[in-house]
Amino acid sequence: MSPAAERHQRGPSVTAARTSTAAPETDLDLFSTEVLLDPFPHYARLRDMGPVVYLTEYDLYGLFRYEQVRAALVDWETFSSAQGIAMNPTANELSADSILSVDPPRQRALRKVFDDALRPKHVRRVAGDIEHLADDLVDSLVRRGEFDGVRDFACKLPVEIVMDLIGFPRDEHREELLEWALGAFNFMGPPGERQESTFPDVQALMQYLVTEATPDRLLPGSFGQIVWEAADRGEITGNEALMAMSAYACAGLDTTIAGVASTLWLLALNPDQWRAVRQDPQLVPGTFLEGVRLETPLQFFSRVTTRDVEIDGVTIPRGARVVHSYGSANRDERRYPDPDRFDAHRNPVDTVGFGVGVHTCPGRALASMEAHALFGALARRATTIELAGEPTRSPNNITRGLDRLPVRVS
Repeated sequence: MSPAAERHQRGPSVTAARTSTAAPETDLDLFSTEVLLDPFPHYARLRDMGPVVYLTEYDLYGLFRYEQVRAALVDWETFSSAQGIAMNPTANELSADSILSVDPPRQRALRKVFDDALRPKHVRRVAGDIEHLADDLVDSLVRRGEFDGVRDFACKLPVEIVMDLIGFPRDEHREELLEWALGAFNFMGPPGERQESTFPDVQALMQYLVTEATPDRLLPGSFGQIVWEAADRGEITGNEALMAMSAYACAGLDTTIAGVASTLWLLALNPDQWRAVRQDPQLVPGTFLEGVRLETPLQFFSRVTTRDVEIDGVTIPRGARVVHSYGSANRDERRYPDPDRFDAHRNPVDTVGFGVGVHTCPGRALASMEAHALFGALARRATTIELAGEPTRSPNNITRGLDRLPVRVS
């Protein structure tokens, strides 16, 4: 038995042990290349094991069912983010001042800065540009007939609109930011070769934020300027402002791209669902939510328990790190009938793909606006969407997305 398993076997307090059972154990390597590339059959087995599963490989407890994941996300007092949400101490130490790594009341001060920057008046300022750019982009892609659904379709608006909204300088580093963001997510996984190999990406991102995306170089009226003005007023610290920029560079870009590209892929695989969307464009918002539910750009984050907590008869001890699997929860057959089927009519407004509770994604409205503009424009112009080659993807410890998506439209 591994040392991690021995710690688990000792369990919580004697009192807790009398009234509850230990979590079932598995030696599944949840972060192996094989599992990351095709996690869903493994998620199903983990859900069937029980409401809580102990992952002996990493000394982690895991929540994989919808009900338990959602309840834990809401209960921030028990499942705390204050020790970081990554699965290795180095990443948690580096992100100590991030909005993702604090609990209320401090989290509320940081969240206010995000919400101020993403108020409707600021988002509306770019809304017309989003619609216009989406129309122009789709026009050009339909004329081409074949294109890469990741690089040519999903990436364009985040690169051209979101980076302006954040305020990043219009320089040669914009394309590199996407690679650095993927590396930063990989770095949040458990210790191992994949996690350790991406440290240079984290260093490059932080170096860029410190030396290039400085307050004096940020675009006027941008999210970044609002963040640094809050720091100047003393509402947040300088390091918190820096980490806010880092969080938006990662979560505001890569996850949106992954969600849009995955939805396009699912529509290509399900031509009957694309016909339904074309016949009723009001289905576009729900279709994007369904794409997020099925493919879930952010597959995992973790929290640490502040007390012994019993979940359906299974006790997680105080101080345990707990993986919340959004990707598994979103395919839980206990919540969604026929959960592996892509259904444009499902409209899963209750998906945990954007988080729940105090840490709900602050950029959800903007990401949705981009997706709705793109698929709305596509529905007006493209009769068919089909694969023009084999999609490719790379394993990532936290995110799930496509690297390449050859598609053909008519």
